[in-house]
Amino acid sequence: MTSEITLFVNPTAGRGRGAHAAQPAASALRAAGFSVRTILGENAEDALARAREAVAGGTGALVAVGGDGMAHLALQAVGGTRTPLGLVAVGTGNDFARALGLPVRDPAAAGRVIAEGLKGARLRDVDLGRVDGTWFGTVLASGFDSRVNDRGNRMRWPTGRFKYDLAMLAELAAFTPVPYRMTLDDGEVREIEATLVAVGNGSSYGGGMRICADAELDDGLFDITVVGDCSRTTLLKVFPKVYKGTHLSHPKVTVHRAAKVELVAQGITGYADGEPLGPLPLTAECVPAAARVAVP
Repeated sequence: MTSEITLFVNPTAGRGRGAHAAQPAASALRAAGFSVRTILGENAEDALARAREAVAGGTGALVAVGGDGMAHLALQAVGGTRTPLGLVAVGTGNDFARALGLPVRDPAAAGRVIAEGLKGARLRDVDLGRVDGTWFGTVLASGFDSRVNDRGNRMRWPTGRFKYDLAMLAELAAFTPVPYRMTLDDGEVREIEATLVAVGNGSSYGGGMRICADAELDDGLFDITVVGDCSRTTLLKVFPKVYKGTHLSHPKVTVHRAAKVELVAQGITGYADGEPLGPLPLTAECVPAAARVAVP
């Protein structure tokens, strides 16, 4: 492996933490003997093109500095390759890094973990989800949670997490369960009424909401959490349990495991790693060992 590695930086992650995090992470990597070059990019499309060029050019690793959005962008460059991925998690959610047991909001420690992982070949092969050529590491969300994302993204005020809290309240007032058609592993079509369907490669989204609490990153399968046709009152009772993963025992919640899932519903946008994929229908496949990540 070449000693030159590429730092892939989102300067706006975590309300500006991305820009500040790059320097201590780079210092830790240089102290370990690596040569570091940095990619910023004029926008996400330009940054991804540069990251793909670095991977194609044989960089020793691609190190994403930011949150889950930046990790998601980096996965588009390293997914399906053997180029190692490093994560310096300084965003708002950091769910992919948490699932891997990596330091969160400690860029110097993350830099040291990456350096030690690369030098000691402590690299973990993990599964990724794939939808129409787009890779994802954590959860594909659809239903109530994706409608909250839709509404929050349209709101100009307030900023930060409070915006999504308000969006959740607004969606809750208007929400009714959605008719889905769900097909697992090309089997029979299941027609269900659901509040949401979450397809988990990883266990959590939204900064620690363990919607697919038992999902494993290297078992070759998705955990698919279906929250059934809840009333608003039931949803208000069940949703806080998501942070501990105890919602899975509720009678309105079912979990399926499959390597492939097709979801069909009207008026629902799919989000993966918090990024919009587009409207349903969508088909997601779990691709075993699709990424190699530096871990403790």
